[in-house]
Amino acid sequence: MPVASATASQSIASLTANPAQTTPRVAKRTLGQEDFLKLITVQLSSQDPMKPMEDTAFIAQMAQFSSLEQSTQLAREFAALRSLNELNTAGAMLGRPVTVTTEGGAPVTGVVQAIDRSGASPQLLIDGKLYPASAVTRVEVPPAPGPRPAA
Repeated sequence: MPVASATASQSIASLTANPAQTTPRVAKRTLGQEDFLKLITVQLSSQDPMKPMEDTAFIAQMAQFSSLEQSTQLAREFAALRSLNELNTAGAMLGRPVTVTTEGGAPVTGVVQAIDRSGASPQLLIDGKLYPASAVTRVEVPPAPGPRPAA
């Protein structure tokens, strides 16, 4: 398989080193699904027909691709779970007195009136101002309602 590997590396180099390219190429830190598919495609198209790649090597590469796909999907699912957890945590603060720390470091105490989820992470509405839920430093038990008047 050394012939196929050398040919595949030469083909990959010719794909990435395009002298007519006008924008500078920015190096990626990790390979993604598309990169993996391009590598397999170049490898299959560049292999010697008289010495095709062994089926075990191809199966191993497909298993790696499947593993990459599952890892990507798992990362998406964890991000969605984290987002729901943040929203659930913020929702549990509704109606409770909380203390948040502002960007300047000053503490602000008030009752959470609403949760705003329009941004990347939930924000708490306290006395008409929005504060990130991550800025909460203290959550208190809401005051118990007073005795009900007899009917």
